[in-house]
Amino acid sequence: MKFKVESEIFEKIPDLYIGVVVAKDIDNSKEYPEIDRLLEESIKSAEKRFLNKRVKEDVDIIPYREAFSKLGINPNKFQCSAEALFTRISKGKGLPNINPLVDLNNAVSLKHTLPMGTHDLSQKNHDIEMRYTRAGDIFMPMGSDEEEKLEPGEVVYVVGNEVRTRRWAWRQGERGKITAKTDCVFFPIDGFHDINDAEVDKTAKELAGLLEEIFGCKVKTGYVDRNKQNFEWIID
Repeated sequence: MKFKVESEIFEKIPDLYIGVVVAKDIDNSKEYPEIDRLLEESIKSAEKRFLNKRVKEDVDIIPYREAFSKLGINPNKFQCSAEALFTRISKGKGLPNINPLVDLNNAVSLKHTLPMGTHDLSQKNHDIEMRYTRAGDIFMPMGSDEEEKLEPGEVVYVVGNEVRTRRWAWRQGERGKITAKTDCVFFPIDGFHDINDAEVDKTAKELAGLLEEIFGCKVKTGYVDRNKQNFEWIID
């Protein structure tokens, strides 16, 4: 399979750098106390970090707000996933436990201040793409069975014509959500060259190690940028 980013996106964000972690043969139906501990630690750290501070003014969050603006996305209305997580925590709402893979994703995202996603690739033969919306694309909001209208020229993560995440790193949908049956998962780690690319690489390596250690699964890592616009993998 392959992850690819449409070349036109790099015209708006030339420094875009996305780390990729793909894991296969996962059992997401069990309890993993280690993941619960990692998430709790990340939440407590975030609570201290943003005590009496505005998340949107954080030096690590500002580049994403600026990139959203370059893509025509209003960052005051639509926050990247990392900003949304920190904002919720800063308001004293904490984070719920969802399932092991999602909880691990959130724990690592908070620790490194990087927007990250989790996409179920089980029984899927299509590549996953980051591109502008096209005619025929569909999006189902999380927890809904009704399709939501997409805006023309909206940057999305998509598999075939099934939009997985609207407005780049804003909101994931029902299709491709992680469940207890998920055994193959794709994690994008969104960042930028000369800003946090080293942190993206560090995070991908750490996440891969945790997946192997906790789930005993097979993992592949890579990246996509302006000079390498796709990453292809085979996991035996």
